[in-house]
Amino acid sequence: MKAFGVISTTALLLLLGAAVPAFAQEEQRKDEAKPAKQEEKAKPAKQEEAAKPAKQEQQAKQEKSQEQAKPAKREEAAKPAKQEQQAKQEKQQEQAKPAKHEQGGKAAGQQHAQRTEAEVKHQHEVPALRLSVRGEGRIPDERFHANFGEGHRFVIREPVLVGGFSRFQYGGFWFGFVNPWPVEWYYTDDVYVDYIDGDYYLLNPYYPETRVSISVVL
Repeated sequence: MKAFGVISTTALLLLLGAAVPAFAQEEQRKDEAKPAKQEEKAKPAKQEEAAKPAKQEQQAKQEKSQEQAKPAKREEAAKPAKQEQQAKQEKQQEQAKPAKHEQGGKAAGQQHAQRTEAEVKHQHEVPALRLSVRGEGRIPDERFHANFGEGHRFVIREPVLVGGFSRFQYGGFWFGFVNPWPVEWYYTDDVYVDYIDGDYYLLNPYYPETRVSISVVL
C-alpha cells in the first residue's frame, strides 16, 4: 500500500509540473497579445492626431481666403454708392451752370440798370426808329476787321433821318435799322457791329442775348 501511495504522489507531482509550464506559456501569450491590441487601438488616434494639423491648415486657408474676399466685396458694394454720389455731384454742377449764366447775364444787364436822369431824358426825347428794308450792301473784309467787331465799340447817341429812314454812321459806312430799338437798350450804351450768318447786326455787350438786325447803306 505504501508503494502505491508513493507512486500516486509522484504521478500527481508530475502532472502538476507539466501543468504549470503550460499555464505560464498561456499567460505569456496573452500578455504578448495585449501590446498588439493596444498598438492597433493607438493607430487611429495617431492618425487623427496627424490629420489635425492638415485640417487646421486647410481651415486657416479658408478663413484667410474669406478675409481677403471681404475687402473686394466691400469695394464692389461701395462702387454703386460712389457712382451714385458722383452722378449727384455732376447733376448738381450741371444744374448750377444755367444759374451761373443767368446771374452773369443779369449782372451784365444791371451794369446800366441805374441810368442817370440825363440819359433817361435823352432816351425819351429820341423819336421812334423808322425802319429800313434789308439791303445788299457789304463791307470789304479788310475794312470790317479793321473797324468792326466786338473790339470796336462806339456810342450811337442819336440816329438821324436820311431819306425818311433812321440811320447811323460809323467806320465810314451808313447803316439802316431793320429791327426796332430794344426797350432795355439806351442810345448812350456801348454797341458794336458784327457779321453773323451772312447778315450784319448791332449788339450791346450789356445785353448779349439781344441783337438788332441792320443793313449797310451804300
